[in-house]
Amino acid sequence: MSANSRLTIAAHALAWMELNSKRYGREITTSEQIAGSVNTNPVVIRRLLAELRKAGLVESRRGAGAGWTLARELESITLLDVYEAVEPGALFALHRATPNQECPVGFGIRPTMQGIYAGIEETVRTELARTTVADVLRGVLAAR
Repeated sequence: MSANSRLTIAAHALAWMELNSKRYGREITTSEQIAGSVNTNPVVIRRLLAELRKAGLVESRRGAGAGWTLARELESITLLDVYEAVEPGALFALHRATPNQECPVGFGIRPTMQGIYAGIEETVRTELARTTVADVLRGVLAAR
């Protein structure tokens, strides 16, 4: 089972957009520029940015000077905002099919795991809400 990197890539893109704007004075950022930093295909970036746009975190421009801009100050964007934009649904899933209800484990596994997962999900959401993408960018720049 592999981990999902969508939250990390989305945070990377937003932090890079801020750096591109503040440090380099470029108001507009292209998906190709972000993809170069992330080391991925621009299509991957465009798909993520479209989800961030739906959540009101970025805006896009078409035509001459096309590209992306932040829709809000980075200080006001939490990792929870980003997570909710790019990771719809629950953090953990239960069985796709109903387990055998005649089996003692099959009968009780869903309610037991739902309670455990609910607690974990609340902890994750609380931690993500405490951190802004500006905090991430400050950490990145301090690491250099």
